[in-house]
Amino acid sequence: MSAFSDAERAFLAEGGKLGHLATVDEHGQPHNVPLGWTYNADLDTIDIGGHDFARTRKFRNVQGNPLVCFVVDDVLPPWRPRAVQVRGRAEALPAATPYGGGGPAPMIRITPARVVSWSMEHVDA
Repeated sequence: MSAFSDAERAFLAEGGKLGHLATVDEHGQPHNVPLGWTYNADLDTIDIGGHDFARTRKFRNVQGNPLVCFVVDDVLPPWRPRAVQVRGRAEALPAATPYGGGGPAPMIRITPARVVSWSMEHVDA
């Protein structure tokens, strides 16, 4: 059973949205960055990767503290904000196969522990 509702999965499948990943460093300092991401339907996870990804602060932060918060949001006119927030455990994977194919590459994989969303009534599920 998916951690996401049908409407949340439909919202994530729309694509083209930035996500925002919040991590915490070894000193307890927060770090929040916009980034590209993929919903991995096979594993029901959020997968995040990128150029030279293993050298990024977010990758190092997840290695030290796997608890993260990830948000995808947008706004429909005239003013209808929609969002999915995923809180869970992340893995810093040095060589994982990206969802949809491709060669092994560093990525962060988030397994949801709690999913909260709002304004999903504006999604065609």
